Amino acid sequence: MRQSTLFSKTRKQAPADEVAKNAELLIKAGFIHKEMAGVYSYLPLGLRVLNKISDVIRDEMNSIGGQELFLTVLQDKETWSTTNRWSEEVVDSWFKTKLKSGTELGLGFTHEEPLTKLMKDHIQSYKDLPVYVYQIQTKFRNEPRAKSGLMRGREFLMKDFYSFSKDEKSHVEFYEKAKGAYKKIFERVGLGGRTHLTFASGGTFSKYSHEFQTVTEAGEDTIHICSSCGTAINEEIFAEQNVCPVCNGKEFRTEKAVEVGNIFNLGSRFSEAFDLSYLDESGQKKLVVMGSYGIGPGRLMGTIVEALSDEKGMVWPKNVAPFEYHLLDLSGGNEKVKAFAEDLYGTLSAAGHEVLYDDRPARAGEKFADADLFGIPTRLVISEKTIGEGKIERKERTSDTPALVTKAELVG
Repeated sequence: MRQSTLFSKTRKQAPADEVAKNAELLIKAGFIHKEMAGVYSYLPLGLRVLNKISDVIRDEMNSIGGQELFLTVLQDKETWSTTNRWSEEVVDSWFKTKLKSGTELGLGFTHEEPLTKLMKDHIQSYKDLPVYVYQIQTKFRNEPRAKSGLMRGREFLMKDFYSFSKDEKSHVEFYEKAKGAYKKIFERVGLGGRTHLTFASGGTFSKYSHEFQTVTEAGEDTIHICSSCGTAINEEIFAEQNVCPVCNGKEFRTEKAVEVGNIFNLGSRFSEAFDLSYLDESGQKKLVVMGSYGIGPGRLMGTIVEALSDEKGMVWPKNVAPFEYHLLDLSGGNEKVKAFAEDLYGTLSAAGHEVLYDDRPARAGEKFADADLFGIPTRLVISEKTIGEGKIERKERTSDTPALVTKAELVG
């Protein structure tokens, strides 16, 4: 991608009403555009990051047997009335609308009900189980206070995964696999060391549910992290018990954190409501045991910015960065330097490297500032000085010390 033709521009200031660091930086860098409170459009650079995060999630969900589908956003009132979750007194975050006929519809905020209903056409026998399906789809929640940029929106992308198992034993076995897959996701997007498996209330489903919380000062939640094993307990549970549920440790440190994922044992609540059952090996009718597993790719993107950015701008981990290299042409009208930069851009691209090539006729200071703001992992600088030595200046975004390398060393 040539930066001279890239759609989007950097700006000096974010909207005056935007206070979240992740939104400020992403807007200033031209990664996203704020439509209204809690609603953001993804521009080309931002969409590249969002898609890479989604692909990491997709890869790990597939690795544990997940099959991707895509359900409708428009939701039928009757389906949700089955579990009483159409009621505003039970769920106060609905966006609802009407057809011209007057039929009331909702915009989906999750999909347990419609998917359980759908599965009645596909699950009748023990031979049909287990089933593991997921989607990465837009959700809508009528938040009373949309804030924190991408970390709490009214319209957002969600990966919601649902498991359908024949009994509690097989469900628990899969639930543990899901925990492991989630840990891999956070490691791959650069948040592994900051993200903790966190025990939370299971509500009506079970004693515990599990959250994955990333430590950052921008967090809305308070977690208590076990000094012995690193497991965390959220504030609600910690008020009830201050002993680690994994190792029985009693020493904790308290941190602010953002919830970046959650997994729930649903039991047979939805199966019972919709009579989602199957015949077992002996011909006995049994209810399907369910679980749900959620991650918001956009929320995760905002959390990466909050947790890893510095005073100069964003710092993207390699697996989710919009590009691998940010190539800066500092030719200043020198045709020899320009030709070297063009050749390197072509060579790297042909070798399969993702390169954002800053070929604009801009000042060096502006190019350096944009490179720091964009946060692409590796900056390559071509100037009269570097090619005089037959070298390329290479600097990692997380380092203050550049190095001179040859083209052969760079391309490999």
